[in-house]
Amino acid sequence: MVTGHSPHRPRSGPARRRISLTLAGVAALLGTALAGPVPASAAGGPAPADCPAELAAEATCYRGQDANGAYYAMAVPHDWNGSLVVHAHGGPDLGDTSDPERSTGDLARWSVMVKEGYAWAGSSYRRGGYGTRMAAADTENARRLFVERFGTPRRTYVHGQSWGGDVAAKVAEIHGTGRHAPYDGALLTSGVLGGGSRGYDYRVDLRVVYQYYCRNHPRPTEPPYPLWMGLRADSTMTTTGLRSRLQECTGYSSPPQERTALQQRNLDDILAVTGIPERTLESHLRFATFTFRDIVHNRLGGRNPFGNTTVRYTGSHDDAALNAGVERFAADPTARRDLSFDSDVTGAVSIPVLTVHAIDDPTAFVEHEAAYRASLEGAGRGSLLVQNFTRESEHSELSDAEYAAALRSLATWVRTGRKPTPTSVAASCPAFDAVYGTGCFFEPGYVPRSYASRVYPRPGARHWPALPAAQERAWSRLDGVGIAP
Repeated sequence: MVTGHSPHRPRSGPARRRISLTLAGVAALLGTALAGPVPASAAGGPAPADCPAELAAEATCYRGQDANGAYYAMAVPHDWNGSLVVHAHGGPDLGDTSDPERSTGDLARWSVMVKEGYAWAGSSYRRGGYGTRMAAADTENARRLFVERFGTPRRTYVHGQSWGGDVAAKVAEIHGTGRHAPYDGALLTSGVLGGGSRGYDYRVDLRVVYQYYCRNHPRPTEPPYPLWMGLRADSTMTTTGLRSRLQECTGYSSPPQERTALQQRNLDDILAVTGIPERTLESHLRFATFTFRDIVHNRLGGRNPFGNTTVRYTGSHDDAALNAGVERFAADPTARRDLSFDSDVTGAVSIPVLTVHAIDDPTAFVEHEAAYRASLEGAGRGSLLVQNFTRESEHSELSDAEYAAALRSLATWVRTGRKPTPTSVAASCPAFDAVYGTGCFFEPGYVPRSYASRVYPRPGARHWPALPAAQERAWSRLDGVGIAP
């Protein structure tokens, strides 16, 4: 545990000094200077709202919608420590508009941060669908709205989970640099940190390998389309329909003894070639269907950002036949550029970054962390990164005690300049677990293998960052580059 600090205790006997304020006194104590220009905000700003049940006795909550259409939620603990966590949610969701319940649900899910004394602000983003820079802008706007209402916090941290890890990494790069940058540190958990241009290659591989064996997505009787589209723009297929086709081909939802010999062989080959865990096969195929459709048709104007022309697939019962028969395609350079500019990290961070990732994460493979470390080291910023790994085996379901320990370690690093280690983070966790009882599963000695060890590398994909800062600057001077908000 970090010397001189103890985990959250009930307010009847707090173990650390907090700021106890009425909401009217918050701005007076902290000041009202904005960190940056006045945000685009809807009339009235944050309005008082019911807190999630987890925080009913802990905080005062607020909700609102900004001028871009993004709903947001905020919480200020009754015993506020003066710092703010700005949250970037995962996904992406695929609705056409902002979901007013998303940010409230996230507040409940990460209520441990508020219980630890941090104010919290999170955006639902202005629309569903892919758009990392859009999500980063909406996340930053939630912070500005908080400052407009409550004043400038003593310190501000950005947190991102899953795809939100990529969003938060972009927030850190775009808004976390400069002498008067509003962010002091970043916490990235279960993050998709390989970026968009490389981070979905294993789902590209799943899409083509699945079709080689199953030939039902699309069926021979249906209008054909290139598999990099994920799905035809006008298709009426639902997630239920996709699951039905997956079951038809592999029997994945049936006990092994109830599968046909062909179903079992198809399943074995798909899993062996792609390296995707059986328990998340359906969710990965869903992403490679519906989210790919969103990326291609809705965000890139029908252009293809993906390629597999050089990949040699291995692990099947007949690799020669697989490689001769699998669909091949090359990326449109402008589509790949736009996806890269939108979502790839440059590694050019200027604030401390602490990450936590489950070793057996079946959705965002732990090798994403190797890609992120290589990106920061390639940008000469490796000293600003501390990575932590846990023995857990689910995506985005780390224990509350681990979140509390990670956030405290990051905050202590920011405040004192003393960089934590995986060992010190792990050592701090049991004291928090005495409060939350959710377990501590840190594995301080773990080091993930390279991203290329888990995902078939494309030409040049062993070099990181995928988007060097100089290339980002050059593209930023061109009109129309990236994904529109």
